[in-house]
Amino acid sequence: MKYSRREVRGKAYAIPRLKFENQSLTSFSGLVVFQQFFALLRLKVRLARCFAHQTGKVFGRAILFLQLVLHLLLGYRELRESRYYQDDPLVKRLLGLRRLPDVATLSRMLKEADAKSVANLRELLRELLFERLVRLGLPRITLDFDGSVLSTRRHAEGTAVGFNKKRKGARSYYPLFCTVAQTGQVLDFLHRSGNVHDSHGAREFMLACIQRVRQALPGVLVEVRMDSAFFSDEIVMALDDAGIELTVSVPFERFVELKGKIEGRKRWQRLTSAVSYFEESWKPQVWDRQFRFLFIRTLAKRQRKGPIQLDLFVPHEYGCDFKVIVTNKTLSPNKVVAFHEGRGSQEGIFGELKTHCQMGYVPVRKWLGNQTYLLAGVFAHNLLRELQMMTSAPSRGTTAKRTPLWAFEELHTFRAGLIQRAGRLTRPCGKLTLTISASHWIKNRVLGLLTALQNAV
Repeated sequence: MKYSRREVRGKAYAIPRLKFENQSLTSFSGLVVFQQFFALLRLKVRLARCFAHQTGKVFGRAILFLQLVLHLLLGYRELRESRYYQDDPLVKRLLGLRRLPDVATLSRMLKEADAKSVANLRELLRELLFERLVRLGLPRITLDFDGSVLSTRRHAEGTAVGFNKKRKGARSYYPLFCTVAQTGQVLDFLHRSGNVHDSHGAREFMLACIQRVRQALPGVLVEVRMDSAFFSDEIVMALDDAGIELTVSVPFERFVELKGKIEGRKRWQRLTSAVSYFEESWKPQVWDRQFRFLFIRTLAKRQRKGPIQLDLFVPHEYGCDFKVIVTNKTLSPNKVVAFHEGRGSQEGIFGELKTHCQMGYVPVRKWLGNQTYLLAGVFAHNLLRELQMMTSAPSRGTTAKRTPLWAFEELHTFRAGLIQRAGRLTRPCGKLTLTISASHWIKNRVLGLLTALQNAV
C-alpha cells in the first residue's frame, strides 16, 4: 500500500514537558511468565532450604539470592545497578517483597556466604537438572568437561595470575565446568584459582559428577568428551575402569612418536572430501593398556604471506592440520570424529554465561561470595533453558555430535523480545491486571508460554 509524503512525514519541534508520578509501571512485563514458572518449580521454597541454617535477617538470604538471579536475567551486571529497578512493582511481586533491598544488603549477603549454603545451592542446581533428565528418559547422557578463565582487576580471595590469552597478567579464577550436551545446561563446577593447570582436581571432580548422574539416572550410559588439557593416564584409566565411553584430544608435544606415525603414513582413508584418517591400537610407554587412537588429517586453506600477483597466483594455499583422538568407543571413525567435534557446543554455553549471565564479573573479595554470584549466573542460564524445555517440544533427535535436543533461544534475545516490555499494574473492579502494549506477537508469546506452563503442571 502506497502513502503520500504528507501522510508519512511530520515535523516535531516542541520538547514535551516532563512529569513524574508514582504509578504502578513496570519495565519488565515478561516477568509474569517467570512468576508462574518459579511457582511451578517451587523455587522459593527450595532456595529457602539451602539457607535454612542462616536466620535472623529481615530479607531472607534465599530471596536475596533469587534477586541476584533476576538481576542477571534482567541484563544487569554490577550490584549497584539494582537501583535501576528499585521501584519496579513486578520485580517486587516476583520476589514477594514490598520494598527491595539496597546495594549494601546484597553485597553483605555475598560477603557473609558460607560453605554450607554454597554446597546446598550446587546440590539444588544438580537436582533441577536431574529432574529434567528423568523426564526425558534418555538412554545416554553426554558430559563435557572444560575450564574457563574469569579475569578480574580485584585482589579477591583465591584469585591468582595464570595463563590468560586475553588479559595477560590479570588475576583470575579458573573454574572447571561439567555441562550436559543434550540440554545445554551446567551440571556442576569446581571453583579454582587462576594459576592451576586444567587437570588440577579434574579426576575427582569428573568421577563425582559421573557418580551423581548414575545415582539419579540408574542404568543410563554416560559418555565424556575432553580436550587435550585433560589427557593423562590417570584420567583416561579412571574413566575406562568406571565403564565410561570417552574421547580425548591427544597433545602432540608430549609424544614424539605421534609425529613419526603421521609422517610415515602413506595411505589415509577418506571421511569427507577434506578429512581423512587412519587408526591404530597404541599406548604410550608408561601406560599399562592399549587404546584406540584415531589420526585425523584435515585439508585447510592458509593465506600466502608476502607480495603476490593476483592475476597469476591465488592468494592462499592448501595445507593439512592434524589431530589425534584417543577413545574406547567402538563406533565407526566418522561417528567418533563427529561425536568429539560436538564438544565445541560447550564454548557457546561459556559465551552466553560470560556475556549475558555475567559469569566473568567478580563482585566481592570473598572466595565463597564470588562462588555464590557465579552460581546465580549459572542458575539464570539453566532456568531459562528449563523454561524453554518446559514450554516446547524437542526440535531434534539425538545426533552424532550430541547437539542439544532443543534449538534454544539465547538469553539476550529472550530478554529483549519478552522480558523487557513496558506494562502497568492496575486493579479495575478490584482485580489485579497487567496491561501490556497491544502487540500481536507479544500477546501470542506470553499467552502461549503461560498456557504451556499450566499444562506442564
